[in-house]
Amino acid sequence: MYLHPSDTHGANLVAEQLTSNDNYGVWSRAMLIALKAKNKIGFIDGTCAKPDQDSPLSHQWERCNAIVLSWIMNTVSKELFTGIVYSIDAQFVWKDLKERFDKVNGSRIFSLHRDIGSLTQGNMTVSVYYTKLRQLWDEYASLVALPSFGCATSKAYLEHDQQQKLLQFFMGLIDS
Repeated sequence: MYLHPSDTHGANLVAEQLTSNDNYGVWSRAMLIALKAKNKIGFIDGTCAKPDQDSPLSHQWERCNAIVLSWIMNTVSKELFTGIVYSIDAQFVWKDLKERFDKVNGSRIFSLHRDIGSLTQGNMTVSVYYTKLRQLWDEYASLVALPSFGCATSKAYLEHDQQQKLLQFFMGLIDS
């Protein structure tokens, strides 16, 4: 529950602003990384529970919770801001946003799969082409979690997946 002098309520922790289902995955991932760096994940996942009102830590918890809440409010669209500005619990707001926007649906998975299959280098440099392909692969992997048991079958599947990605990369390159 430590607050560093740089932990101000007006700070934008991430550049991505939450606007809809379309960018929730990127926004929440960026926020989780930033909150982990600030050692404040416990305020959104519930592991840093609110102490009793008469606890000497109660005031400090309220301050930290307010900072985390302000960081969330600073990274959502104006339309979403008005719906959470009166909230007093960062964990509640986080769960509410997750419930509303974390919708993994078949159409997004289909769209990513189609985009991966149809992406070609065109007039992009190889590094730009690879970066775009990698972004699509990463988003797809975040939506379709692959099992990892550490067994031989799992390792073989991961090797197969890597080979498929390599082939997709090669198929999209221009001939020259």
